[in-house]
Amino acid sequence: MSQTVDDPALASLTLWWRDMGIVADEAHIRAHGTARTVASETQAPPRKAPPARMSRKARQRTPAEWSQVAGATAAACKTHGELVDAITAFDGCPLKEAATKTVVFDGVQGAPVMVIGEGPGRDEDLAGLPFVGRAGKLLDKMLASIDIDRTRNALITNVNYWRPPRNRNPEADELQVCAPFVHRMIALNRPKLIIAAGAVPAKALLGSSSGIMKLRGTQQSLEVTGAGTIPLMPILHPAYLLRRPEEKARAWRDLLTIENLLQSLT
Repeated sequence: MSQTVDDPALASLTLWWRDMGIVADEAHIRAHGTARTVASETQAPPRKAPPARMSRKARQRTPAEWSQVAGATAAACKTHGELVDAITAFDGCPLKEAATKTVVFDGVQGAPVMVIGEGPGRDEDLAGLPFVGRAGKLLDKMLASIDIDRTRNALITNVNYWRPPRNRNPEADELQVCAPFVHRMIALNRPKLIIAAGAVPAKALLGSSSGIMKLRGTQQSLEVTGAGTIPLMPILHPAYLLRRPEEKARAWRDLLTIENLLQSLT
């Protein structure tokens, strides 16, 4: 028998569970925060997608050269607004050619928490904002369960600003040219904590080859010029949880770890 949950965080978590077909009372929720799960993450089969078509201007330089251009451009940006304008005007990423919009960030500038995802999908490409589709709605509920909200205390961005063809993962050279902008965004925001949502941003930010199941729930560190060393917590991507709701116990444990870490950083 379910009961009303008065704690706003638990109420948000309850809604998240109900979206996954689970109705639980508060004790059940807390118990499952430490429940044993044996399922392991498996990546969805890669989608076959054509390579991004490079514009004539993009072909004038190699990815390494464009990364240097991005670095110099990003370093000159003193505000979030300047950085958004610089990223929007940047032509060094081949993904921009087919994208509808440049998706940079959403949320509160200077927020103590930064959530960094992989890149725009269809909904984000149309809206021009990160995490606004089904996975974004689930992310909002996950964050709300530990009192994090993009309208109050979080800034959400990605390691890539343009939608890849057929929503494939961004390739290494595409991430390479975006990286200086990502680091500059972190430096301007100076968060207390970074949450890397999924394997792509976790591996890209940390320079790691480890899978997300090994990285998730572990406190990592990211050194960023202009911001120092920042704690980084990788989590399972909300899109993965939509495909594999049985992983919800792992996700909840990771959120509790993040909540405890934030309390220690206050």
